[in-house]
Amino acid sequence: MLKVFPAAIRGALTLLLIILNTAVCSTPLLLLAVVKLVIPGKPVRAALDPMLNGIASAWISFNTALLNASQSTRWEVSGTDALALDHWYLVNCNHQSWVDIFVLQRVFNRRIPLLKFFLKQELIYVPVIGLAWWALEFPFMRRHSANYLQRHPEKRTQDLETARRACARFSIVPTSVMNFPEGTRFTREKQLKQRSPYQYLLRPRAGALGLSLSVLGSQFRSMLDVTIVYPDGQPTFWDFLCGRVPRIVVVVEQLAVPETLCGGDYVADAALRSELQQWLQKMWLAKDAKIAAILAQR
Repeated sequence: MLKVFPAAIRGALTLLLIILNTAVCSTPLLLLAVVKLVIPGKPVRAALDPMLNGIASAWISFNTALLNASQSTRWEVSGTDALALDHWYLVNCNHQSWVDIFVLQRVFNRRIPLLKFFLKQELIYVPVIGLAWWALEFPFMRRHSANYLQRHPEKRTQDLETARRACARFSIVPTSVMNFPEGTRFTREKQLKQRSPYQYLLRPRAGALGLSLSVLGSQFRSMLDVTIVYPDGQPTFWDFLCGRVPRIVVVVEQLAVPETLCGGDYVADAALRSELQQWLQKMWLAKDAKIAAILAQR
């Protein structure tokens, strides 16, 4: 129905409806979060977390239906067979745009447990949705600059400890731990600044991945390595809302997690860190080649 409107009006209406959907779903979600806060403990969390995740899944379902009604995007998704809601997954993905979040939610909603993202600390202040992320126990990472860490070396392990505590909570009910190893959205400027060896990716960081495997490694059924490609160019969120993204390609590959990477001490074990970084770099080389092959088919 929304497709009949001009792109700008369509985008504004879509955004308004997403905001209204967020407000409606956030009310019961935050009420349940208060109960968790007042009555702490694993039994309460085990009882309430499925309800909280169910509300979030309903929010995603409405957004997906809304976007389907407003867009003519061609979706090419592969590798989502044999997924299950009652397993733990480690999800790894390249990062280019805010659109990535909606893409991942659409692809995995009600196929695997709710995705839990590692977010920048500043996002907790986003009106309404920041509180919703907090209620759903998304971990907020500070990601201090190199200059700040030189002045405050005691803060070097702060994000790692945040990840460790979050993963310990995720062990109670089936969870999909979502990680963007690049840590930020891809741009050519960042690629040049990093001297990235990849054509379409930034250098991956292994910290959050390592902590996830240290705490939950034995519970993960597999890693879902996700590659998102926008063959017609990297879109903005506004482009997406306006229906200006002609085609989205999503390739999901289930990978076995090496047993040697599970359950160890990522912070203290240098050999473990080295093995994990090599595994991730090998994965990134394959992902870079995959993106190049998809773009060559335009």
